[in-house]
Amino acid sequence: MIIDRSASNHASRNGSPLRPTYAATPSYKPGNAGIADEVHPVFLEGRVAVITGASSGIGRAAALELAKLKLKIAIADIDDVKLQKVGKEVAAIVGDANVLVIATDVSQLDQVRRLKDKVYEAWGEVAVLMNNAGIGPKGTSWDGLDNWKKVFDVNVFGIVNVQQTFVPPMIHQENVAVVINTGSKQGITNPPGNAAYNASKAAVKSLTENLAYELRERPDSNVTAHLFIPGWTHTGLTGANSLGDKPEGAWTPQETVLYMLDKVRAGDFYVLVPDNETRREMDELRIMWTAGDIVEGRPALSRWHRDYKALFEEYMRDGLAHGTVVAILLSSNKYIRSEEGTVVEV
Repeated sequence: MIIDRSASNHASRNGSPLRPTYAATPSYKPGNAGIADEVHPVFLEGRVAVITGASSGIGRAAALELAKLKLKIAIADIDDVKLQKVGKEVAAIVGDANVLVIATDVSQLDQVRRLKDKVYEAWGEVAVLMNNAGIGPKGTSWDGLDNWKKVFDVNVFGIVNVQQTFVPPMIHQENVAVVINTGSKQGITNPPGNAAYNASKAAVKSLTENLAYELRERPDSNVTAHLFIPGWTHTGLTGANSLGDKPEGAWTPQETVLYMLDKVRAGDFYVLVPDNETRREMDELRIMWTAGDIVEGRPALSRWHRDYKALFEEYMRDGLAHGTVVAILLSSNKYIRSEEGTVVEV
């Protein structure tokens, strides 16, 4: 058994108070949880997808990809002009009879209810509910109050409105269905710059986790929830309208959506999407550092604190070099984890 003894410094009771005690966490998935029990066969010909924020970017890409799978597609967005163009693109794939184009402001509950009524009147079910509408005007901790209200009205209450309207009829359907809420890595690692957007996406993470729990606790539940966490994707929200050509580090909306569909098929709740600049291991380390601010008693957002910059860089180098977890804290500081995953006493 190979053990990285150098990592034990991270678990020492006498180590630097600035040093993180772990690089990541072990897996505690139950060994008998088969993927077959978590797969949701919703992406089938003739089933129905509802996508908000569908006039561009990820929403448009999702509509086109699901149309290729021959689902019936209902697209919604506040921008009716762009939405109509996307509707024609979708209809060219799946036919006019299998497309609904419904201008909708998700922050307005009456408009969301109208969207639901039109979909159920036309097709009688929803297999895929993709809560994707989102905006990103800047709001700092003490400035931009109007933007705070706009962001929360769309990014948070828009999702709440859609869930409250669509989930009740979905849970009574005979066939399985999924709810996919679009979150953001910024709602997890919380990088400085746009507190309003970060806070809204942190709320999306929390409400989607609660939705997943409430759905799975229902007897014979046939609806599951999934938190879609895109990486750097070349969309209007990330500057595509002004930057022009896609940066090398970004994924296209199509790449991001195809990755998401594969993970939802596999039953994953957290769909953490990489890109050409950030692979999954980097995301995991950044997420664990963020959690470590609480565990270690570091300053808030220590990753961007001048006194912790060198430590964070060392932590990332060590974590990426080892590739997998080699040192963690369990019930005491006497244990480390081997590269094979076995916990041993040292």
